[in-house]
Amino acid sequence: MRQFLKFLLSGGLAALLNWSSRMLFSMWLPYETAIVLAFFVGLTSGFIIMRRFVFRGQQKTTSRRQALNYFIVNMLALAQTFGISVALVRWGFPSLGIVQNTEALAHLIGVLTPVVTSYFGHKYFTFR
Repeated sequence: MRQFLKFLLSGGLAALLNWSSRMLFSMWLPYETAIVLAFFVGLTSGFIIMRRFVFRGQQKTTSRRQALNYFIVNMLALAQTFGISVALVRWGFPSLGIVQNTEALAHLIGVLTPVVTSYFGHKYFTFR
């Protein structure tokens, strides 16, 4: 349970960097492109934080291998984040009559969605 809480805090920081950088990218780029670029900001920061503070006792493989496995797990999370974020903006929120701050809210929900799947992916695949 303690490791999962550390994961939540570390992932929360990476998610905050992801979410806030998307707002910056959106100043110059389309929403969908900004989501993907922001995801890589969160991906990079998350790997560094989690390797150092969450899964440090499980570093039996090389960091190159861990980085590749981390990337694979997070590509699945990107698919979840992207799909949910775009679906909410295009269809979900309009059907509910939500019209203000839709991109920020949809992206926040999208970023938070893969928390549990990412934890188990990293625990049993990336940092095993």
